[in-house]
Amino acid sequence: MPGLAETVARLNKLRTMSVRESAYTDPGSLTELDEFGSNPGALRAKIRVPEHPGERPALVVVLHGCTQTAVGYDIGAGWSQLADQLGFALLFPEQQRQNNPNLCFNWFSPEDNRRDRGEALSIRQMIAAMIDRHGIDPARVFVTGLSAGGAMAGVMLATYPEIFAGGAIIAGLPYGCANTTPQAFDAMRGHGMPKGPALAGLVRNASKHEGDWPRVSIWHGSGDATVNPVNADALVEQWRTLHSVGPEPSRVGPVDGYPRRVWCDAEGREVVEEFSITGMGHGTPLATSGADGVGKSGAFMIEASISSTRHICRFWGLLEGATYAGVEPSAVSGSSVQERLPVVEPVRFQPSHATHPEVLRPVEKGERASGIQKVIEDALRAAGLMR
Repeated sequence: MPGLAETVARLNKLRTMSVRESAYTDPGSLTELDEFGSNPGALRAKIRVPEHPGERPALVVVLHGCTQTAVGYDIGAGWSQLADQLGFALLFPEQQRQNNPNLCFNWFSPEDNRRDRGEALSIRQMIAAMIDRHGIDPARVFVTGLSAGGAMAGVMLATYPEIFAGGAIIAGLPYGCANTTPQAFDAMRGHGMPKGPALAGLVRNASKHEGDWPRVSIWHGSGDATVNPVNADALVEQWRTLHSVGPEPSRVGPVDGYPRRVWCDAEGREVVEEFSITGMGHGTPLATSGADGVGKSGAFMIEASISSTRHICRFWGLLEGATYAGVEPSAVSGSSVQERLPVVEPVRFQPSHATHPEVLRPVEKGERASGIQKVIEDALRAAGLMR
């Protein structure tokens, strides 16, 4: 366990990265969505609707990570680039500092991670406004996010599964694994994770949904020291169980040099996929160069020679007709099929970005912090994991 000095130093570094991220903006790329409902979570909303959208366009909801802004994450991940090319609309819920000092979505707070409450309801209201004002196809609404935004994407998929055709969780955590700050830190470290049917039960109990579940794409760096990769395993277990598919993947194989596993339902439809980005730390994997390059590298936006943004669009069906090379649609059966792609040596990363520290005991409600404990509490607030 790190000492006090190391713990506080890490948190201060994370605060510094928040300042650095604020310069990573392009205010002209997104516009404000106003008057979208009661907004109980007190969030802002940014949007982008292409000049020439498709007929009844799809909507992608994008949730930034801690220390990030909507515009900064859009520039990094390249969502507006693909939206303009493919004709779908974008919605970027944005956290405010009065809700969380480090701009994290409050995925671990019961005030915000339940259906029809707080931040979850605010995002639902934003989606309803977009569908009403921009002719969005309600059958093609998707949600994705990084880190705390990935965990919040999981909140939306669990609490409003009837709204979403699919989701993508990058360096995130399974729904229901934390409802307090200490539980959030434990989950990020990979401790105390529910197992087996209990994981799926957390999602089933989040709404009265009885229909089909959204398809889910899961991305995680194997060298992530902020959110332990065991969370990716738990997410796979949570969502494949909901889709009633077994533990063995239907297909395995390298894509752009990285391991990809896919689980298909009885009809051969891909319902869960997982990418493990070998050696990469905490962030969104990008491929920014070449003819198909999108996005821009920066804090927690990592050049990895694989575009999670483009591959997520493919998984959701937004890249019409796009399939992985050498894999025919009929190959997605219940049997294991090796994707016939050339094996490329994966890029190896050394984690270089700030990581969340292990938690020292937070002050209990009503207890007055002082001295060293006050320093720790202030640092936790700066990291966005205490209110």
